[in-house]
Amino acid sequence: MVLNFLVLSASFYVLAKSADFLVDGAVGVAVKARIDKVIIGIVLVGFATTAPEFTVSLMSAIRGFPEIALGNAIGSVIVDDGVALALAILVAPKAITINPGVLKRVGLFLVVIDLFAFGLAVNGIISRLEGFMLLAILAGYLIVMVHSSKKNAGLAPPPEEEIEEHIKPGSLGKQLLLFFIGVAGVIIASEFLVSSSLNIARFFQVPEVIIGLTIIAIGTSLPEIATCITAARKGHGDLAFGDIIGADILNILWIVGAAAAANTIQVGTNVIYFAFPSMIIMVVTMLLLARHRHTLHRWKGFVLIFLYIVYIVSMLRFFYIPGGEMPV
Repeated sequence: MVLNFLVLSASFYVLAKSADFLVDGAVGVAVKARIDKVIIGIVLVGFATTAPEFTVSLMSAIRGFPEIALGNAIGSVIVDDGVALALAILVAPKAITINPGVLKRVGLFLVVIDLFAFGLAVNGIISRLEGFMLLAILAGYLIVMVHSSKKNAGLAPPPEEEIEEHIKPGSLGKQLLLFFIGVAGVIIASEFLVSSSLNIARFFQVPEVIIGLTIIAIGTSLPEIATCITAARKGHGDLAFGDIIGADILNILWIVGAAAAANTIQVGTNVIYFAFPSMIIMVVTMLLLARHRHTLHRWKGFVLIFLYIVYIVSMLRFFYIPGGEMPV
């Protein structure tokens, strides 16, 4: 047990330092390439922080449990918006300013793909063909994002203090190296943190349902949570917002798409009538808060956290019977 506490402490430290590297590298890439940090967050950071969920979900689908991938993806979107972004808003030294143009384009796209995925699921299955459709949409989305970043590169030079802070350390290659070192550290530290937390919780006989709703649910989104908090704390709230938007999009198109392409997903009624609607409500609320004056003030962070708590309480109320078993 002492070893688990030591691993837990070390994991928190490595997670924090790695998130520093990841954020500094991502901002360095944005400054060097003169690309909006929101775009960097959506594409580069978004892919990096959702990599663990993608691996777990794809392997689950290949082994015959694609439903786990769907639940993981939906749960991750809810945690990303209700926990990761909310905490980022609360720790940011000032209100997070959102690029109106990027929010309009990407926000609308996020809502459309969420509704589209919901539409695919209402008949009780997401077929392999539909999985490939989601992956094709992802490919088109990435092409548009890359083209947009190239088209707008250099049109909005970054602030001088960012240039001085990030140009001096080295080239674009060095900034990318710093970024990927941070990604590796965040992923590895997250794995050790979750495993040690599970061991400690089970030692103290914490109910499995509570473990699932807290350690497992939040644990799979730890890369996003750590990255968002670090980015916001360093004054790069727009990068944190971009990471969340990117992760939300990738959870649906990349993770669900790949899982369904590997193995047809059977969608339960609990997912159709509760999980999907909960996710859509969370996403729409987050986007409406971001659209309001295109800033995210602290009170908006509290709104998102409150909505997440309502989701957890509702799930406990409607999905679990005494003894921690989920009704069939």
